[in-house]
Amino acid sequence: MKQLFLYGLALVLMASCTAPTENQPKAPLIQKSELKLTSDLMTPEVLWSFGRISDVQVSPDGKQILYGVTYPSIAQNKSNRELFVMNADGSNKMQITKTPFSEFNAVWNNVGDRILYLSPEIGSMQIWSMNTDGTDKKQVSNLEDDVTNFIISPDGSKILFTKDVQIDKTTADLYPDLDKADGRVITDLMYRHWDTWEDGAYSHIFTASFNGNSVSDAKDIMPGEPYDTPLIPFGGIEEICWAPDSKQIAYTCKKLKGKEYSLSTNSDVYLYNSESGETKNLTEGMLGYDRAPFFSPDGTKMYWLSMARGGFEADKERLFQLDFATGTKTYLTEQFDYSPLSLVWADNGENLYFVAGVMATFQIYKMNVATREIKPVTEGLHDYHTVTVAGDRLIGERVSIAKPAEIYSINPENGETTELTFENKHLLDQLTMPTVEKRWIKTTDNKDMLVWVIYPPHFDATKKYPAILYCEGGPQSPLSQFWSYRWNFSQMASNGYIIVAPSRRGVTTMGQEWTDQISKDNSGQAMQDLLRAIDVMKEEPFIDKNRLGAIGASFGGFSVNWLAGNHQGRFKAFITHCGVFNSEMEYLTTEEMFFDTWEKGGAPWEEDNKVAMKSYAGSPHKFVKNWDTPIMVIHGEHDYRIPYTQGLAAFNTAQLMGIPSKLLFFPSETHWVLKPQNGILWQREFKSWLDQWLKEPQTK
Repeated sequence: MKQLFLYGLALVLMASCTAPTENQPKAPLIQKSELKLTSDLMTPEVLWSFGRISDVQVSPDGKQILYGVTYPSIAQNKSNRELFVMNADGSNKMQITKTPFSEFNAVWNNVGDRILYLSPEIGSMQIWSMNTDGTDKKQVSNLEDDVTNFIISPDGSKILFTKDVQIDKTTADLYPDLDKADGRVITDLMYRHWDTWEDGAYSHIFTASFNGNSVSDAKDIMPGEPYDTPLIPFGGIEEICWAPDSKQIAYTCKKLKGKEYSLSTNSDVYLYNSESGETKNLTEGMLGYDRAPFFSPDGTKMYWLSMARGGFEADKERLFQLDFATGTKTYLTEQFDYSPLSLVWADNGENLYFVAGVMATFQIYKMNVATREIKPVTEGLHDYHTVTVAGDRLIGERVSIAKPAEIYSINPENGETTELTFENKHLLDQLTMPTVEKRWIKTTDNKDMLVWVIYPPHFDATKKYPAILYCEGGPQSPLSQFWSYRWNFSQMASNGYIIVAPSRRGVTTMGQEWTDQISKDNSGQAMQDLLRAIDVMKEEPFIDKNRLGAIGASFGGFSVNWLAGNHQGRFKAFITHCGVFNSEMEYLTTEEMFFDTWEKGGAPWEEDNKVAMKSYAGSPHKFVKNWDTPIMVIHGEHDYRIPYTQGLAAFNTAQLMGIPSKLLFFPSETHWVLKPQNGILWQREFKSWLDQWLKEPQTK
């Protein structure tokens, strides 16, 4: 149930690449919204009008920035992504594409005079090239299948790309005479994953010659292997890289199948030599996730992120170094209790910049590789998603609870920032946004817990407001300054609520010990942390303690389902999205079996396993006899992580017990809600349910 930020391909999935048929009118091109507001309060329609910046790329000379913006259309119920270029100081901003094709994976060529990108313009996803001003578009690849990622080699003579290769036989292969049969023949686990069914096709890396205009002589470097790279479903191009000599490729892969795959997090970093054709496992014996490799500028060393504990997806990500000459592996961030990401060289191999979540925000840090000294570059109430170098400045994509993503220039010496893009200024200037306060609250076991408190626009401390306890998912995920298009704190507060968002046990960015304390104790201290946060905050004179609600998704949905049976009358309304209701059944129907095996401590039939038995005794369905409070249940039919029957069970239970309840069900959505009109529906029903029970006179 780990929540992760989704970019790139996930954004493209929101878009329709289907061209209109001959008899079908051409839909208007989806572009930047010029919405004129009649109120200064954010609404779902405004939320779904923001442009969504992603994939920031600095030119080789550090003087220009390439990026993409995704524009949703509520009317067309899809999105479109366009490409932009600007100078590194934000000047001379140009939109260099204006098509309905959602271009993505855009990068500079080696000398910076052309831009390569992926587009489905001809009906399949292929590599294209254009001048830096968007002129002279040329199709570079003409492959039989869709290209999903690509990287140009450092010397510019080669290109690697990924595409799906059919390896396993399908039902149609087994029974070619049954061409209309849609049954699946399943003999092993991992037959579905997060939001897709296994189809026997695997993402492979291909290498090809590249002359700047076309690719040729494509070669699969994983022939016949039934494995994916990047890792499915969240891995991206950061899991594959060229060596500086353009002769070797390092990539991440979990070379396991079926039941073994479902029980393991043991991905490894492999090194492929294009001259010999040999592939080596560089992290053999390291049993947790090993991923995101990159080389030193001189190619003598490789670096990657590694988790120590196999079977645990939320372990600390450790930065490792491999010296090719000696074979020595060195753990570089042992004294840093947080997980680095988005690592980039500051110079010729002496220093690294990276992003890390520390105390509920994501900041930029600088590390001297030789001394291992780590210093913060930025601070403040915001989250950086990425960092890269542009001359003597840093470029970062940044969000906050009160502001969607924009691109910033950062002074690496003092952390001072300058906004460059102002993509959403025209909307933000029309809005009064909520204010955010950082509080520390003592837990029931006398620990300090960080709590975000988000106040409505035009907050008046002399009035009383209804309040919502937000229950974070994960269970190990950051409750940071994130900006979400569903669980958006600014939207919730703009509905007239005070939001209380505690970093309860298990939340990341608070140190690994804090993160670890939820495993094998999902219904224990973490639940007490949630209750403690609302108990402290409800004593504030501006909160009406008789109008409290609790909301959450994924593990947050588990939390709400558990609170529904254990809240002792604190709350007047609940909303649970894609939440676990029956932990025993969830163990038996989820896909990555390692997750619940780790979190619960074992299987529900292990009656002699005291840890596991304690975990399952805390399942929310064990406390339904205490349910007495209105609850809305939300679920997507294609959620294979927490199958939708969990949501149906919670709703059916409430109905049978005569508890006011509502089911919001999305037949086309997954663990997330990605389509614009479904997103609007979600927000409207979310507000309507809370308003009914927390703002209108109680009918109970």
